[in-house]
Amino acid sequence: MPFMKGIAPIRRTYKYLDNCGLVFKDRVKIMTVNFNEGEQQTHHTGARDFVFWNLPQVQYKNPDIQIVTLKNMTPSPFITCFLEDNTKVYFDVDSQSNKDILDRLTRTLGKTKETLAEEALALAEKNNPANFGSKLGYARHCICSEPGQLPCPSIVPLPRHWRGKWYNQGHRWEAED
Repeated sequence: MPFMKGIAPIRRTYKYLDNCGLVFKDRVKIMTVNFNEGEQQTHHTGARDFVFWNLPQVQYKNPDIQIVTLKNMTPSPFITCFLEDNTKVYFDVDSQSNKDILDRLTRTLGKTKETLAEEALALAEKNNPANFGSKLGYARHCICSEPGQLPCPSIVPLPRHWRGKWYNQGHRWEAED
């Protein structure tokens, strides 16, 4: 498999990319990560690990957000998030681990688990023609209201040979001579 080559190929698997708790709120538009790549600067290690291990997950979960990494431009690592009302939120990530950075971003600008569950439920129910039943709160009372479906059995009875009870009782369709 060609995608399983390179440094840490686990980062490109669906299961790994989908296993991220950080989904930004709708007001976040751009995120920049500033850090240095030199091994001698140990206070940048958390930001480097965040970019290497967690940034692909964040990009996968937030496809509409522009994410920029700026390397070797700053003496201390930090993250800047630009919101839709032109405000900036700065995160000082000096000497923090990548898990601490991810948790802090989730607590500050991430959606809560309740909000994510509500959005997933709304997306699953949204205008699906397979959902019907007036008792359950859907617009269609029966599947017969969809084009191409059989008429409702409560209005037009099914032919006898389509009924399982009639066939299982030993009746067979007899050809008329």
